[in-house]
Order: sequence, then structure tokens, then C-alpha cells
Amino acid sequence: MKIGTIQELLHAELLCCEEELNREVFSACGSDMMSDVLAYVKDQAVLLTGLVNPQVIRTAEMMDMKCIVFVRSKRPNSEMIALARDSGIVLLATEMRLYEACGILYSNGLVGNKVAT
Repeated sequence: MKIGTIQELLHAELLCCEEELNREVFSACGSDMMSDVLAYVKDQAVLLTGLVNPQVIRTAEMMDMKCIVFVRSKRPNSEMIALARDSGIVLLATEMRLYEACGILYSNGLVGNKVAT
């Protein structure tokens, strides 16, 4: 799925890195706990979160994520936007709640990791 499609599906505002909207992504995760993202998330390209602090950008950068979607009308500050721009990470913001946004993306074909049992 293209990041631009994610923006459309979630009625999200683009906050930075417009030049990356045509990038293809194949998986996503939703979490407000960056420790869980670091511990359990592998090969995810999109992070959906309501957490707004620089740690979110740093985590996405470490995990090689391409896009962060801030849910629940949360908005990053200018420092976070600059960090994301420097790393080429697209930032989007939507009014949707995390559960709804993840459900829309999942039902449109953007999957998450398989959980080992």
C-alpha cells in the first residue's frame, strides 16, 4: 500500500515528507508503548500511535519505519517534525482512534506481524 493511500484512508493531515507519499509499505503496527515496539515489532513500515514525544521518532528511526500516524488528533511539535524530516519519515495526523485506524488499514490489506505461538 502506498503511504498516500494510508493518508486518504485515514483522512489524515500530512505533516512532513510529502515526497515520500508514493513509497510502498507492506505492514503496520499500533502501539503507545515504544518498549513494545522495540521488543515485539519486526519489519513494520508504519507505526500508529497516540504518543507524542521525540522517543517515537527515534524508535521509528531505529526500526527503519517509513511512516508514523498520530491518532486521536495528537500532533507532534516542531522538534519532532524536524527529526522526522531529517530521517525521511512521513508524519501523518488523524482524528481517528488507534483501534479504528488500525482496523481500516488492516481491512484494506495492510497487515502486521504473525505472532509466534
